[in-house]
Amino acid sequence: MKPAYAIAKYVFLLLCVAAAAQAQNPADARAEMDYYLPGGVSYDPDIPTPEQVLGMVPGEWHVRHDQVVRYMDAVAQASDRVTIERTGRSYENRELLLLTITSPENHANIESIRRNHLALTQADSDNDISDMPVVLYQGYSVHGNEPSGVNAALLYVYHLAAAQGTEIERQLNEAVILVDPAFNPDGMDRFANWVNSRRGIQLSTDPENLEQNEPWPGGRTNHYWFDLNRDWLPLQHPESIARLQSYYRWRPNVLTDHHEMGSDATFFFQPGIPSRTHPITPQRNQELTGQIAEFHADILEADKRLFYTRESFDDFYYGKGSTYPDVTGGVGILFEQASSRGHARETENGILRFPFTIQNQFLASLSTLEGAVSLREELLSYQRAFYEESRELAADAEVRAYVFGDARDRASAYRMAEILRRHQIDVYTLASDVEAGDQTFEAGGAYVVPLAQDQFRLIESVFEYRTEFPDNLFYDISTWTFPSAFNTPVATLSGRQFGEQLLGAAVEVESPPRGMLESAADAYLYAFEWDEFYAPRAAFRLLDAGVRARVASEPFTAQTQNGQRRFDYGTILVAAGPQDVDGAAIRDLMQTIAEQDGIDVSVLNGGLSVDGVDLGSRTHMALRKPEVAIAVGDGVRSSEAGEAWHVFDQKHQIPVSLLTLPTIRDADLDRYNVLVLPSGNYNSLPTDKIKEWVSAGGTLIVYKTALSWAAREEIANITLLEPEDEDAGRRPYASQEQVSGEQLISGSIFNAELDLTHPLGYGYNHSGIKLFRDNAQFMAVADNPYATPLVYTDDPLSSGYISEQNLEKIAGTAAVVVSRHGSGRVIAMTDNPNFRAFWYGTTRLFMNAVFFGHTINAATTE
Repeated sequence: MKPAYAIAKYVFLLLCVAAAAQAQNPADARAEMDYYLPGGVSYDPDIPTPEQVLGMVPGEWHVRHDQVVRYMDAVAQASDRVTIERTGRSYENRELLLLTITSPENHANIESIRRNHLALTQADSDNDISDMPVVLYQGYSVHGNEPSGVNAALLYVYHLAAAQGTEIERQLNEAVILVDPAFNPDGMDRFANWVNSRRGIQLSTDPENLEQNEPWPGGRTNHYWFDLNRDWLPLQHPESIARLQSYYRWRPNVLTDHHEMGSDATFFFQPGIPSRTHPITPQRNQELTGQIAEFHADILEADKRLFYTRESFDDFYYGKGSTYPDVTGGVGILFEQASSRGHARETENGILRFPFTIQNQFLASLSTLEGAVSLREELLSYQRAFYEESRELAADAEVRAYVFGDARDRASAYRMAEILRRHQIDVYTLASDVEAGDQTFEAGGAYVVPLAQDQFRLIESVFEYRTEFPDNLFYDISTWTFPSAFNTPVATLSGRQFGEQLLGAAVEVESPPRGMLESAADAYLYAFEWDEFYAPRAAFRLLDAGVRARVASEPFTAQTQNGQRRFDYGTILVAAGPQDVDGAAIRDLMQTIAEQDGIDVSVLNGGLSVDGVDLGSRTHMALRKPEVAIAVGDGVRSSEAGEAWHVFDQKHQIPVSLLTLPTIRDADLDRYNVLVLPSGNYNSLPTDKIKEWVSAGGTLIVYKTALSWAAREEIANITLLEPEDEDAGRRPYASQEQVSGEQLISGSIFNAELDLTHPLGYGYNHSGIKLFRDNAQFMAVADNPYATPLVYTDDPLSSGYISEQNLEKIAGTAAVVVSRHGSGRVIAMTDNPNFRAFWYGTTRLFMNAVFFGHTINAATTE
């Protein structure tokens, strides 16, 4: 250990041991400033305390987001150490805040400091780091019902703004501290309102008490019930997009992510399980994490507090806040505090009070700051070396670039390119056609990602197909290959294939491709194909406006105003008449579809086709406007219900009804023609009522664990394959977790074969698609040869982990089976088609079920 490093740790212990050392028992914790704050530190009386602004001390009540905003504004106004900015708004219109805290001298030169810091990531950086501040990004409570973090943020900001003395001056001179006090304001308020409104004057510590048991869906998630701590890579939500913009404005050296876990636990901080660190992460990252961990250990040990490391949690999935920095030149640190759930709770360690949990997070914030300042030059040197090594790795790589895209589905490829750009990855349009492998990528319909750039490691992580791992257990998913998620063709380009001539315009964020409407003069019929991702949004625009539309169940070739064109399965046909909507309004709708949905709309002047069925053929099926209900509430998996809701509401602008199971039992279902049952327990639903509704023409979509109910009640004509008993003999007791964990499919990608002539296959241009699976439930192929439009291939694993036993089971099984009752259809899917809102490839499958389920020929579902 370096002498200066050792001295810094010693001084840190002397100055930062809590004044509450006398209250080592969590049951004695109290909501008082003297309990929280370090001993031996004086505070500027001109800086307001949380109590002075809010009328309460953190921990007395759970702070609401409006109170967080009010206090942070008050501190920023009072302190020359603090500035505040609004970086965005949540779905529920709550402000997203970022505070920049440093010395007044640093604030006077903050833009120069920021630019010099960013220069460390650039080629040929020779900036002197000896006097350069280290940059921290400290974020709190991404899970809204883990509130010790956001409440601790109030204390931490007060301490940084008001503490006096040489130690805090040193820290503020040597660090720029970015504080994101509430990662998830919508979920946080949902939880705070619940526990505050059920708090008694005399606190109940009963784990069964109402206060300690929040209702469905809980405060963990955001407005659409998404786990925002899984969205750092997919970037599907405004909170994540705003956060990443702030992240890349600074590229912090250390990012902290403050969480809670089970009430009977103690306190966790990283490093996590060493064998479960992603192989792309440099070993030096883990070494620095371990060095900072010594500061956490020292401050907690001084107060006789229990903690642990290197267990439970890993550093594999880069989509988590504590792991994303590891692939972008920083050090991410996860903190997990045992949760009091409400204000106090009985645990196996005694009474756990909310103030105790807050103080642990506060102390960890202090130890992170001191650790980062003490390791300032090491962290800055590591950041520079990380990007130098990344460029060297790129230079040595055989692959020079990735090319991806599909000229017939420009929207999906663009959305992938847009996300890559938000990750500061350079992406270009393809300037000229290129052949790679057995694929041809067309100029204007594809994108190029050169590997010779700073984000080489991040690029590799989102494009790689990985099937071998040093450890086969995962805290989250084992793979997230972006081209598979967006169902877009992808290929690698070697040095011989790649050149500057392939690079077109740099991709810009929020500039999606636009479609084209042919001249609409004297239109007989409008037609657009289903290939583009936003085709369902376009179809709903028409149906919602009262326009009658049909879908082509056979291909045909017709004369358009721009020449002959072949139209594929799933083409949407809109006759100019007879309609109840006048021609000018239909033409305006088609213009909107072209501009806003990115779809090319053809105009046909006659009803005869050149080849195939004519335009008035009875094989073209009438569409109906989807009237959709989604099961929600107790018994339903909230994340999957929220993902379906988000797809309808945000991506396709289709209103839906969210129905609890009691409502489904009691309501008149005749107003709905589509009912979605995500994973859940549906034993309380009346089987006869659901069957009657389906028989009358309803489309029932069930997936994952909902299949068990549908099969048992004979609502879906499906066969679930029973797991085989394995005679394992005797095994060591200590191996149980590893052995059982290896049989889980925690999140992997599989190859499947789709029937492109089936209504569920409309809009797909390749029969091979990638399915994301996070369960070990398998379904047999239907007896009817037409009822299984999607099956896993005989060589199913594309990327991720699966045991040999499960790999053998899944090969050749059904991914989708369609059955019927009367005039209705039941569409059973083994997997969640809307995974984390970025699995665009199977979201199309889901929307096909919604729009075309009722058109599926009854004879193919027997």
